[in-house]
Formats: sequence, C-alpha cells, structure tokens
Amino acid sequence: MRTGLIYVKNTILSLLVTSCFGIIGLNAQTKTPQPVTGAAQLSVYLEKLALKNIAIVANQTSVVPSKHGYIHLVDTLNSLGVSIVKVFAPEHGFRGSQDAGADVSDEVDAKTGIPLISLHGVNRKPKPEHLAGIDLVVFDIQDVGVRFYTYIATLQLVMQACAEQGIPILVLDRPNPNAHLIDGPIMEWENKSFLGMTPVPLLYGMTIGEYALMLAGQPDWLWETYGPDGGKNGPKVSLEIIPLTHYTHRTNYQLPIPPSPNLRETQAVALYPSLGLFEGTTWNAGRGTERPFTQVGSPLGDPKHFTHTYIPTARPGATDPKHKDKVCYGLDLSGITSIQGVHLSWLIETYRYSTDPSKFFLDPGFKKHAGTSMLQQQIESGMTEAQIRETWQKGLSEFKRIRQNYLLYPER
Repeated sequence: MRTGLIYVKNTILSLLVTSCFGIIGLNAQTKTPQPVTGAAQLSVYLEKLALKNIAIVANQTSVVPSKHGYIHLVDTLNSLGVSIVKVFAPEHGFRGSQDAGADVSDEVDAKTGIPLISLHGVNRKPKPEHLAGIDLVVFDIQDVGVRFYTYIATLQLVMQACAEQGIPILVLDRPNPNAHLIDGPIMEWENKSFLGMTPVPLLYGMTIGEYALMLAGQPDWLWETYGPDGGKNGPKVSLEIIPLTHYTHRTNYQLPIPPSPNLRETQAVALYPSLGLFEGTTWNAGRGTERPFTQVGSPLGDPKHFTHTYIPTARPGATDPKHKDKVCYGLDLSGITSIQGVHLSWLIETYRYSTDPSKFFLDPGFKKHAGTSMLQQQIESGMTEAQIRETWQKGLSEFKRIRQNYLLYPER
C-alpha cells in the first residue's frame, strides 16, 4: 500500500518538478538548461527509498525546487510517505544557523517530529546505535569544494560508519561552484584533522558525489590509513550517486541558498579558499560584519598601511567573532571580481604589515587549515607567492592523475 502511495505521489511530484524546470530551469542569457541536482530527480531515486527506514544527512541546502521556490528534502520525502527515522545534522546544524565550530545539540525537528542527531558536537561520526534499524542513508549537502569546509569530513565519517554497519549510502549530487579549480598545497599526514582528512589540495575540483566516489575508490584515504606506515583498511562501502544533469565542471552555477551562515554571496564563496586561511590566524575574515569573507582585518593591522577599517559585532551566525567591538585595520576585497584559485598575496601582505607578526599565526590552527606546516614557514621566510606556488606543483600533478578516475562530468 505504501509503495503504491509513493508511486502515485511521485508521479505527480515528478511532473510538477519537470514542469517547474521547464519554466525556471533555463539560463536567462544562453537559454541552455541549468543543472538539475540529484535531490530534484525524485523519479530517479524515490523507488530506492520505498519500504525502507531512511536516515538523511542534511542541512538548510538540502532542498528540491517547486513552483513556489524550494522545499526541504526532508519535508518533501516525509510528505510522500518515506519512512525517515532520523536526520543527521552537520556543522552549523540542520537549519544552518549555528556559528562556525560551535557544538550542535541533538534535538527534535519541530515541523516533522523527526529526531535530529548532531554530527558536530559530542559525535562527529554516527555511532552503531544511531544507525540501528536503518536500511539506507541519504546524503544531500551543498559543498563549495574547499578542503577545510567540513562537510566533506562529515561525508567521510558517515561513509565509514555505513560501511562498518553494512548500510548502503545514497549521495544526491550537487554542483560545486569551484569545480573547475584544483589548487593549493596537498594535506600532509601529520596535519590531518576535521579540517582535512585526506591528502587532497585545498581546492580539489570535484562535486561532492565525485568526491564520495574517490573516497570509496581510495580505501586508504577513506579509512585514514595512508601515510608513512599505512595500515589496515575497513570494510568496503556500498555507495550510489544520483548524478547531476546538464552539468560540466565549467558550468556557472549560482547557489540558491547560502551553504553556511557566513558564505552569503557568490563573491564570498569564490574568496573563501583564500580568506578561509585567515581562520588559522589571529586576523578576522569579516565574521561579525555584513560582508563576511570579503574583507580581513585586525587591531594589529598597521594603520599607516591599511586604510580600510571595520568593527566586528555579535550577529547571528557569528555571535563571538574575533576582535568583537574592536577596530580592525585591513583589506577590503569586495571589489575583487576575478577570483581563480588560492591567492596568497593578501595573506603575505597582512603578515608583513602586522604591527606584531609574531602574533599573526595560530598554532596549530593555521597548519590545520593549510594542511601543511610549510606554508607558514614559507611566508615567514619571505618567499614570494610564485615561489610558494611552485612547491605545490608536484603534489597537484599527482592528485590530478588520481582525480581523473572518479569524474562524472566533462571538464568543459
């Protein structure tokens, strides 16, 4: 009876979604079809959920389009009779409102009554008891393609937990706004953390579905057993991807919903690979302002060099920003429109024109964000950006060779 109910509702909703994309799914300038996310392709995967107890890893970006905007995936599937037993919430929480790094508590979703289990608090990996009675885990979170953006770490730990319990995982793919960029230092084994669990560059140029395929295909990466001594890998993960349609790595895709509280605009997403490195310094990256990740500053910025100033204050999503209520001297990057890859010039300039460079880097925070101990040493020694970038090339070439095996979409 339930299967029939799902089939009827799915047919109706599938027609609705198809009609909706026929209206809003074209690029206004080129008239070419816009990418269709995995989550939006209900007719492709809904039958896979029938008569199963489902857990969903989701946040505020986990939506499907409708004639009136977007509807959360959990609400959509719940209305279709899918048995959603629980939802796992990553950093920033299920609704995406928590501060960066803040612990997220378990709770119950007020709208659906479904238990919400935090994966950014006491637990970052689902426990066996969390997965008891679950037949399938669905993962649907928007990524931005930067190694220290923690949703790929959550994906990796969920994949580990599912493999250990023999539970398949279904990843609903989404575009990566930085999917055309492969840049930055490769993460080193000794700097592994939740900000980087695998030896990939800062920008890895893959959708989250492609990244999941790579983890499954590189078991020493999935199980974190790579390194000088290696180790024993865990069980094989049962993984399926619902791929995007009308998508290449060069597709210009505007995120319809901010992926986290302080990435509110396209420019901030583009600047994030570079300005996110400031999270490992004593400098503020615009948190606590109207335009986070489009400016950087600190009370230690030399006012003779830096003419831009701002004052971070407590705001939703940044309740206790660095240098709260203090004047910060630094750089306004809001006018930068052409951003490709990782830019070190801003990091080098702010270090050089800090009134106390010895208080610039946080230890081990900067090493964890950079994924390498070398970058801090290179900046402190006075190396130029070009000289530093040259040291990345061997690692990037090797990663590109591995990455090529897991791509689902054309490069152009």
